[in-house]
Amino acid sequence: MFDSLSDKLEQTIKRLRGHGKLTEGNIDDAVRDVRLALLEADVNVDVVRDFTNRVREQSLGKEVLASLTPEQHFIKIVRGELTKLMGGQAVEIDLAAAPPVVLMLVGLNGAGKTTTAGKLARHLKTVRGRKPYLVPADVYRPAAIEQLTTLAEQVGVPVHPTQAGSDPVQISLDAVREASNRGYDTVLIDTAGRLHIDDELMAELERIKAAVQPRHTILVVDAMTGQDAVNVASGFHGRLDLGGVAITKLDGDARGGAALSIRAVTGAPILFAGVGEKLDALDVFHPDRMATRILGMGDMLSLIEKAEQVYDEKQAIELERKLRRNEFTLEDFRDQLRAVQKMGQVGDLMNMIPGMKKLTKGMDMSGAEKELKRSEAIINSMTNEERRNAAVLNGSRRRRIAEGSGTTVADVNRFLKQFQQTKKMMKQVSKLQKTGFPRGLRG
Repeated sequence: MFDSLSDKLEQTIKRLRGHGKLTEGNIDDAVRDVRLALLEADVNVDVVRDFTNRVREQSLGKEVLASLTPEQHFIKIVRGELTKLMGGQAVEIDLAAAPPVVLMLVGLNGAGKTTTAGKLARHLKTVRGRKPYLVPADVYRPAAIEQLTTLAEQVGVPVHPTQAGSDPVQISLDAVREASNRGYDTVLIDTAGRLHIDDELMAELERIKAAVQPRHTILVVDAMTGQDAVNVASGFHGRLDLGGVAITKLDGDARGGAALSIRAVTGAPILFAGVGEKLDALDVFHPDRMATRILGMGDMLSLIEKAEQVYDEKQAIELERKLRRNEFTLEDFRDQLRAVQKMGQVGDLMNMIPGMKKLTKGMDMSGAEKELKRSEAIINSMTNEERRNAAVLNGSRRRRIAEGSGTTVADVNRFLKQFQQTKKMMKQVSKLQKTGFPRGLRG
């Protein structure tokens, strides 16, 4: 997502580096490049016009024109305006109301509402400590009820027993009543997909909203929709007064115009971003972090948060102790591999590290995913003794491990070499954290 936009903005900024200072002429050239990049990313035309006018106006300020670092000032201005365009700061969904708090998910067919309902239920349960109750109110799509029921089982939350062909308004009313009786504090209503221009089906949503009075009506938008997402959002907002937006498939190859347009057009905050197929692949949307990533500057805060979700402080302290005492084993290494896989796709994680996106450009990161799985298979084919003491791994043991893991002896040898290198590197990092980084590296 945003790869093409990121590349074009990077090229624009690189051209500015060739100038000793900013002038009205090179600002105009840079703003024109930004305008074209945004239009190619499928950002709404009116949004692009307002955005570039603000960037140009700020870039012509006396302080900026007198600067000897033109690209830094331009990056700062573009980053600030991108952040404002997407909402300024993250908005935590407001659940401060008498339970059960009702959230109604709406959107087009195929936007990912049902999957988002499951992801949101998991988020509310694990992050917000809520007791969600899932409600299948899509009685038109075959298997919609079964799909949400399956997701509810995977998340470990209850689901309302909906009968196909029932009235969605009555389903929603019954579900809210049931949630109240059973002590569930949040109700997630998964409505049927519909076009925003279908008056009859939109009227049905209005009736559901009038009946259950949701705390928020959340529009689920597919990032691949592009500029059409703006028309969709405007149509739903006009009828339902949206409380927020969840954008799905932000990990895909779409140009990303929806994420940069919807907030400006509707005023509704982007609450969540779907960044993968797994149920934990739903992130709170941070405009400032997204702006930084678009400009190729990484997103260390999100990376740290992902790491904190799979590692607690006690584990980190124990890991440091083992490294210090040279007790880091293949079992510990396997735990590290599993933790990385829980955090998400390797390519996405690499892009969060400043500078890594440029270094890994053009590389097939799917190979890294396979390598992680291959490494885990090799460790799993070892005995407990071998995992705890790699020194015992002679030739015959390595042949047995290769056969057991479906790899070759060369693969096993390469993996063990990587393990030793990783162990050495982690020990060095641990020492630096203990003694402090050299003065030249502290920045």
